[in-house]
Amino acid sequence: MGIFGKIFTWWDGATIGTSLWSSRNGEHVGTDAQGNKYYRQKKKREPAAGEYSARERRWVIYDGANDSSRVPAEWHGWLHGAGDNVPESFLPAAKIWEVDYTPNATGTAQAYRPQGALERGGKRASAVGDYEAWSPGD
Repeated sequence: MGIFGKIFTWWDGATIGTSLWSSRNGEHVGTDAQGNKYYRQKKKREPAAGEYSARERRWVIYDGANDSSRVPAEWHGWLHGAGDNVPESFLPAAKIWEVDYTPNATGTAQAYRPQGALERGGKRASAVGDYEAWSPGD
């Protein structure tokens, strides 16, 4: 991506402004297997009027397209304040039956389209005995 892409686009990685802000105001706490980097605010903020306590600000800088489905479950919980510990410090070893991440294909050419979908010609397999049309006189 060129310099103009880094300045003006937000949907394919962090802009220059976000990267600079994160490096100045954020503390890098970890990176997941896909290369996404996770940050938390360096300075603790004071609670606003009426707040019991102030939550720590946490965010992610995606390595590639900004797609929230790329955040693993343990990091998702950390981002939303479910725990104070960074997930990498207490994760169990990966199981042999676990599969690697696949991106959400909705809206792309790789999306699942069942037989009978308009994108596949719109022809439904003929039903034999499983469907009987209703008529008002029945």
